[in-house]
Formats: sequence, structure tokens, C-alpha cells
Amino acid sequence: MSANFVLTLSCADRPGIVAAITTELAALNANIAESNQFWDRETGRFFMRLAFAAPDGMSRETIEKALKAPIARFDMQTMLSDESRRKRIAILVSKFDHTLLHLLYQIRVGWLDADVAAVISNHEEARKIAEDAGIPFHYLPVTKDTKAEQEAQILDIVRSTGADLVVLARYMQVLSDQLSTRLFGQVINIHHSFLPSFKGAKPYHQAHERGVKIIGATAHYVTPDLDEGPIIEQETARVTHAMSPDDLVAAGRDIESRVLARAVKLHLENRVMLNGKKTVVFG
Repeated sequence: MSANFVLTLSCADRPGIVAAITTELAALNANIAESNQFWDRETGRFFMRLAFAAPDGMSRETIEKALKAPIARFDMQTMLSDESRRKRIAILVSKFDHTLLHLLYQIRVGWLDADVAAVISNHEEARKIAEDAGIPFHYLPVTKDTKAEQEAQILDIVRSTGADLVVLARYMQVLSDQLSTRLFGQVINIHHSFLPSFKGAKPYHQAHERGVKIIGATAHYVTPDLDEGPIIEQETARVTHAMSPDDLVAAGRDIESRVLARAVKLHLENRVMLNGKKTVVFG
């Protein structure tokens, strides 16, 4: 069976980038299965994602050695991912469990190709869900005085389990600037609103009071700037004046679950590339 790899790269745009990379892969007898490119004309940056199959027995080191020359020539920022290694995620959750349950279901049916290394919560409500799924559950209550200690425990769990991604599945705590910085690009949050509107508490109630006709949810990377991280995925739904706040909450739960799962899938498949404060997302 061929080994599957994904190469993502970015560099200043100029002629010959695609040819330089694909020529080296062809020399290795690698077969390209998918190719996506994007030229950001505003910044002059070029982005590419290549999924390819290498011959049996070919190591990651062999591929990296072959690509060394074009990477240096074009001053590329690259990441080579071995897709034969199943990714591991840590999920943080508070009392609302709908996005957690949806993630676990999508993993169980195989739509998300990952293992959950841990479920971490500042409440006990999710313990049974995790234990029923055979996932280690970590109860880490937090107060203003214990936040630094609690976040140190979270970081220890992420590192000890080898988690590739941290998912905030309606985790109702703001990560500190320190933790957000240390895990930059590795933490995805689901914001229960279509950013940047209606931030803060009870966004669906705020939306209802304003008589909005569209609600939504936003999945984004976590940064020290609250809810300002690069956006990965969003979705909206039409609502009407006849809907109550509870109706909006119910509709919002469905949207949040779908949006977060799609964002996690895009990240796990190396389809999201950071482009300053924005993202390039290859669907």
C-alpha cells in the first residue's frame, strides 16, 4: 500500500514554484492525488496544498531531502504531514455538550479521522459521555485564583497525550494570553455567534431583541485577542419574528455542531493555512 502525504507550502509568488515541487515528486515516482493553489494578490504570497502517494517503503526523510533544494530556492514555509498517522485531539467542554456529542459521533462513523486523547472539563457533566466512549476524562475546576495552575494542567495533558489539536467545544472559559500563544494554530474554538456581531453573553437573546433574520456560528483559531482569531468556517440560518429565544438557541446548537466539526476536519486534513489574520482554506 502506498504511503499518503500532504505537503503545504507558502512563499512569495513567482514563476516556477509548482514545477519545482512537482518535478521532484515525479522523480520520486510519487503520484499526486490532489493539488490546490492560491495567489494572494494583495500580499504577493502563494499558497499550495499537495496530497500525494509515495512508493511503498519511502520514508518521510527521503521526501524531505528531495524537496530541500526547491524549498531553499523559493524560501518556502512548508509542512509535510504523514497521513498514515492518525491524528489525536483533546476536547475541552463545559456544561453544553452538543458539540462534543457531534464530534464523537462523526469520529465514530469515520467522517472525522482522529482519536480523542482526552476530554477536559471544568464541570462534571461530560464525565459520563467521555467514559461511555472509553475516553479519559479530566475534571479540572477553575477559579480566577487557580486559572494559571489549571491551564498548566491542561497543557500537561495535551503534551502527555500527544494531542495534535485542542478543540474548545463550548468551553466557557477564556484561555489566557500565555496558553493561547503557546498553542497558537493548534486550538479551534466555536463561537456561538456569526462573528463579529453580538459578542458576549446570550448572543441569541441579543439577536432576538434586535429582530435579526440571520443567526450563525463561527469556528476560528484561538489567539490572545478574544474572538479575533483567524476564521476557519462559518454558517448562517434564516430566522423569523415568530421564533422565540429558545428556538434560536435550538437552531444555533445545530449550526455550532456542524461548523465546529467541519473546521476540525479541515484542520486535520491540513486544508487550512494561516495568512496573517486570515486563513486560506482549501475545500
